[in-house]
Amino acid sequence: MKILFAVHDWGLGHATRDLVLIRALAADGHAVTVLSHGSALRLLRSELGDRCSYVALRDIPKPISRRAFWFHARMALSLPLIFLTFRRERAFVQRLWERERFDRIVSDSRFGVCLPQVPSYYITHSLRQIVPGRLRLLETLVEGTQRWLLAGGRGILVPDAETDGGLAGDLCHHTTCDWGRGRVHYLGLLSSLRRRGLPQDVDCFVSVSGPEPQRSIFERTVLAQVRELEGRVVVALGRPGAPDATLEGGRITVHGYLDRARQEEMMNRARLVVSRSGYTTLMELAELGRRALLVPTPGQTEQEYLARHHEQHGHLHGVAQHRLRLARDAARARDYAGLPPMAPTERSVQRFRDLVLAA
Repeated sequence: MKILFAVHDWGLGHATRDLVLIRALAADGHAVTVLSHGSALRLLRSELGDRCSYVALRDIPKPISRRAFWFHARMALSLPLIFLTFRRERAFVQRLWERERFDRIVSDSRFGVCLPQVPSYYITHSLRQIVPGRLRLLETLVEGTQRWLLAGGRGILVPDAETDGGLAGDLCHHTTCDWGRGRVHYLGLLSSLRRRGLPQDVDCFVSVSGPEPQRSIFERTVLAQVRELEGRVVVALGRPGAPDATLEGGRITVHGYLDRARQEEMMNRARLVVSRSGYTTLMELAELGRRALLVPTPGQTEQEYLARHHEQHGHLHGVAQHRLRLARDAARARDYAGLPPMAPTERSVQRFRDLVLAA
């Protein structure tokens, strides 16, 4: 088949979770065209090479802010441009289909990439959005709008377990709206990282990430406190081109940047991971069976909700960035149970094949 696979470029989480699906499609002999933009497209090109073809198309605006209130206020003000972007996506994809005649369309959170004449599927873990204060009426309104935006898809594929709560909690469970019988399908985990039989000889692996200026604030906080951590520590700053360094006679190693292969190695070797609480990161932690300290990006309500959700359920320790005390919070995080076990990614990939290709 000829398949158009669109990937949201808000950070790298969508791109890394979609890698396993795109690789599986290419390995099965399908001709995959990847549509994305920015850092997500660069990552997918570097990982997939000439196994796919690529189309660059700008995504919706990203009104990043230091606080959740201003993030949502800016997002609300951006709505006219967001809806215009969806219309432009639809028109662009229509022209692309007239030339390429795709047999399937898969869209990870790019709502405008869908055509009525092609079996089209959306991937999303957020059937609803978490709004500041959890105002029920507002959340219902936003959920209803999102249901309307996704109405053109033949199916909605959720990378989470169908069991109550799953990894995403209220983001894709306990919904208020009627999403339609048989339209929502739970895939399970999607992680491009694999569990490897490596010795756990790193006491703490710290992964610094997030949009600016929060990434730099997080970096300064980590580097100011990292010497207080005990044992072998590895830090990845998420800054391509930045030099590596060693501290305390080699006990602490600081990498400017780690590619996916080295990131996988470090997360397998680590007894504890310190990271943002992005949803793709949670799926990777579940896949690898790792305990973690979660530090959500300030202003990103979804990350703040996920950290709080798993803290309340006793799975992982979460702490706000401005309250982070690495030594204290790492010690607390080691006492948490870890994420509940879930079926491995291979089973999710097969379910994806069964739903999308057999339609």
